[in-house]
Amino acid sequence: MKLLLVFVVFAALAFMALAVRGGKKTKKVAAEQPKARLPLTKNEQPMYFRLVEALPGHVVLAQVAFSALLTARAAAARNRFDRKVADFVVCTGAFEVVAVIELDDKSHKGKEAADAARDEILQGAGYRVLRYSRTPNTEQLRKDLGLELPVPGRQE
Repeated sequence: MKLLLVFVVFAALAFMALAVRGGKKTKKVAAEQPKARLPLTKNEQPMYFRLVEALPGHVVLAQVAFSALLTARAAAARNRFDRKVADFVVCTGAFEVVAVIELDDKSHKGKEAADAARDEILQGAGYRVLRYSRTPNTEQLRKDLGLELPVPGRQE
């Protein structure tokens, strides 16, 4: 009988210790307050303004979830892209996608294979993907997108 009582007391103490320990973890996670951050990094901001400048009449979207660009019935296929985000998406005024643009800064060093896999997913769905290591000038952007604007005064 004493053995059973010792066992019950020990089990109760162990249960209480686990409950208290689990409660602390919950409180710690719940106590963390999310912090605000800029929607575009310091490197992405100039690219956004350059895209807007270079592509009048187009819509420039930033930080677009792949799930807004892609769909798939199978969960396994969706899992390949559901947490990925494109830096920029250039659309026509009718929101037809012209290109997905990625700005590769220093954080992409050593991640070339992952970037290629991302590109393959988008290209497989029919999207054009352009990658830049730094913000290109307006003429380069227009040329890369096949949107070269005529030069005033030049006869073609």
